This record gives sequence, C-alpha cells and structure tokens, in this order.
Amino acid sequence: MSVDPAPDGDRPPTGVGTPVLPPLGPSGMLRWMWTQLTSMRSALFLLLLMAIAAVPGSLFPQRPANAAVVTQYLKDHPDYGPLLDSFQLFDVYSSVWFSAIYILLFVSLIGCVLPRAHAHWKALRSAPPRTPRRLSRLPEYGTFTLPAGAGVPPREAIRSAAAVLKKRGYRVDVRDAEAAMPSLGAERGLLKEVGNLLFHTSLIGVLISVAVGGLFGYRGQKILVEGETFANTLVGYDAFTPGTNFDPTKLDPFAITLDKFEVRFDRQSTRQFGQPIDFKATVTTKDSPNAAPRQQLLKVNEPVYFGGTGIFLVGNGYAPVVTVKDGGGNTAFSGPVVSIPTDGVFTSTIVLKAPDASPSQLGFAGFFLPSAVKNEDGVSYSFDPDPLNPQLNLNSYYGDIGLDSGKPQNVYELDVQNLTQLNGRDLPAGGIVLNAGQTYTLPEGKGSISFDGLKRYIGVDIRTDPGQAGVLIFSLVAVAGLITSLYVNRRRVWVRAASHEDGRTIVEYGLLARGEDHRLASEAATIRSRLAAHWDLDASLPAPAATVPSESTTKDR
Repeated sequence: MSVDPAPDGDRPPTGVGTPVLPPLGPSGMLRWMWTQLTSMRSALFLLLLMAIAAVPGSLFPQRPANAAVVTQYLKDHPDYGPLLDSFQLFDVYSSVWFSAIYILLFVSLIGCVLPRAHAHWKALRSAPPRTPRRLSRLPEYGTFTLPAGAGVPPREAIRSAAAVLKKRGYRVDVRDAEAAMPSLGAERGLLKEVGNLLFHTSLIGVLISVAVGGLFGYRGQKILVEGETFANTLVGYDAFTPGTNFDPTKLDPFAITLDKFEVRFDRQSTRQFGQPIDFKATVTTKDSPNAAPRQQLLKVNEPVYFGGTGIFLVGNGYAPVVTVKDGGGNTAFSGPVVSIPTDGVFTSTIVLKAPDASPSQLGFAGFFLPSAVKNEDGVSYSFDPDPLNPQLNLNSYYGDIGLDSGKPQNVYELDVQNLTQLNGRDLPAGGIVLNAGQTYTLPEGKGSISFDGLKRYIGVDIRTDPGQAGVLIFSLVAVAGLITSLYVNRRRVWVRAASHEDGRTIVEYGLLARGEDHRLASEAATIRSRLAAHWDLDASLPAPAATVPSESTTKDR
C-alpha cells in the first residue's frame, strides 16, 4: 500500500524541529574544560595516571640518584638509550610530562574540594529535608499504635521520638509541633562527607609537602672507609643533588667518622649459606665542631639523624689498602681503594689511578677477591664473602690517564685507549697477583705496587626533606578520612504522628540512606526497639491495623 506524500503546505519548513546547540565560544569552552578538570572522575584518573607515570622511575636508573649509572646505561645501550633520554625517562620525577600530571592533579583536587566543602557547609547549617507525604514508600517503614489510655498525644509522641533519635546521634528538626499531625526529620552520618573531604584535602597536603621537599631539601651520597671522617660540607660529597631553592648555608655542621663496619653472614643453613644477615656500622658523630663526640650504630633501616638530616646505610664493600711507587721510588699513591662488588661473594672490580707517578702516570684495573681459590683451569675466583684469603688481580698501564685534561672522569673506570699496557694475562709479564702483604715490581722500571691491608667501606645516602613530616601527617589523615567515608553511613529518619478517631495515636516512621547502606535494616530495627521501649510496647508484635490520617483529612477536621 502506498502513502500519498503530504501537500507542500503541510510539510514543516526545513530545520524546524531539529535542535540547534548554540556555540560555546571561548568563555564557554573554558568553563567546560574547568568543569571536566575539576570533576571527581578526572581527579581519580589523574591520580592513577601519576602512579603509572612513576613506574619508569623504578625501571630505569635516575640521574638524581646516580648519574654515573645513567651514563653507563647510555653507553651500554647506544641504540635506544638516547631515545629514552629524549623522553626524560632518566629524570622522571623532574620531567615536563610528570610535572604536568602533578600540577593538573593538584588543580583538579582543589577544584573538587572547594565546591564540595562549600556545599557540605551549607548542608551542615541547613535543617534535614522536609517530611515526605508518604513514608510508606521509603525502604524501611514501620508504624506504632499507642493506646488511647496511654495518654500520649501526637505532640508528645514526636517529642519522645526526637529524644530517642538524639541519643542515637541524629540531629533532629521537629515540624508543626502544635499541629494535628506533627512530624520530625532527623539526619546522621554527615561525617561521611567530612571524611571524604579530609581524604581529598590530605592528598593536596601530600602534594604540597612533596613539592616543599623537592624545593628546599637535598640529597647526597658519600663513601666512607673505616677510619675516615665526613664533614657535612658541599666539597665532602661524592654526589650532591640540591632542591630548586636549597640554600647551601643551611647545611647542618655535623661530622661522622666510621670506626668499624661489621657484616654477619649466614653460616647455619645450606640453602642461604653465605647470605648477609646483618650490617652494623659503628660511628662517632658530632652535631657541631664544638659538640662532644658520641658513638652510635648505623644499620639498614636504622638511620642516624642530625636534626632534620638523616644518614642511611645503602651499600658496602671492601677497600684494599694499596701503595704505588713510581720509577724513582717515590710514593705516588697510598691508601684504601674502593672496590665495587659484582656478586654475592663480593667479587669486586677495582680501579686505581696514580697521576703523580713519574716519569709516566700509572693506572691499574682488575678484580679483588675476598676468598681467592683457583679452579681446574687456574683461574682465580672467590668462594666466600668473608676475607679468608684476600687477593688482588690487576692489569697495569702507563701513559696519560687523562686527569690533566680537565674533563670529568668516572673514578671507577679506567680509559685505556691512550695507555700502554704493562701487565696482563696475555702479556709476557703476566697479570699482577697480590696477596695481603705482598709487593710486585712493575716491568720496565715503572715502579711497584703493594697490597698493604684491607678495610671495609660503607655507602651512605644523606638527605634532608623538610616536607617529610607533612607527608606522614597528611597520609595518616587521608587514611583516617578514607576509613570514615567508608564506614560511616548517611541516613535520614522521618517520624509522623496523628490521632485516630477512637483516641489512639498512630505513629509512622521511615528511613532512607544516602547511597548504598546494607545496615539500614538493622538501624531501623534498633530505632523501632528503642521507641517501643520508650513507650512500653512490644517491638516484636506488628502494629494493629490502623489508617494514618492524611494531611488533607486533618485539615478538614
């Protein structure tokens, strides 16, 4: 069946009935962007995004923590290392993209908290909502019938119900107390929103505290050999990373001396044999140059504090004491040399540079073995982390080691490109093998090297974070606010009373929860039992059938 088209006069004009949205314009677009940014959904998304953005800081070495490791990483991965560096993945926490997320989250939280705080302040000052016309439609509903001989008029019933609810922690507002149908509205659980606001405000406090720590704090690293003293000055650090607004004159004038470092290894179990159990550094500290020295223990997770500056034990190893003499018999170097552990038995790499040797500068590179033995092929290795048979295995070089050029060098690496090798396993002279107390004479009259003794060293991390206390306090407040918002339920109760024609007083009540509340039924049962006890009624018995007069009926009377 075909349908004739409508005549031209009956057709609606083109565009009629199609809604046309007005253009937002620049100001409207800005308002829309602000609304999106300050929504709770955006705040949660930015919080999750910042957590994800922090992951590369754990996957890749960071320049503020150890710039040398980053340099080595770039050398070891020349194909994609520079690409990662271009995305600031070695400076994650000071990168542009991480800072952008940080600032957006900060603004979003402030934009969320301020309007909600204002709305909640108005809710605290306002009365509970008006009594609904039909309480029977509420999720929890019940009635009481007070006998005519009880002498409880509607007005008195509402007053007694208000007293019961106040004892339950509700804030109560009685309405139409002198009318024929008085009622009340009660509300509790406003602490839920307070906890929510505390949580989000504390997140802002955490962000501010972290920013304060980054601006005014500092972090440095230092290696201390047994017997050495560190004074808290800029020149005393091996590496130093100040905050943006850090003032070097504010360094605490303390000093710390490493007296002895002890490591206890597992000697009982078979599976964990040789694994470290305890690290203990005995140190002598002075809070200021004129202060009395005191002895303290520095252990892992047990730092030593000087005011707001903490010293943390982060590493350790062996420092063989070596003496190098040049071809003229003059001492070119004498002292402990820090070695870098490479495995669980403290097989360590070691580099020694003697720029004062003459006629040629000398350099040594090789391994330190705490407990040296040889395998079937005659190759030495360490079988235990304790210094049971300490041994140095070195290659020697002479020439310009590059320290006079002014270019910075890694103290733990020796660039041998411009050096001539004296000793090595593949050379006629062979490698240098030194046990404790031995001396080796270098070929071609270049001098000698002796292994005089062995010391231990520790690596310490020294840092001041003025925002650390704030982070702790705001974190605890945030947890308290989160628990409050999770376990406090916001509930509303309404009670209405009216007189029946036969003289009885009919009381009806209803409960409503703001949000999901699995305990609303138990709360309704508790309120019913309290009201029944107040009126000497049996709460377990259903109320006799009675019709609660409507407001219109009451007015007609």
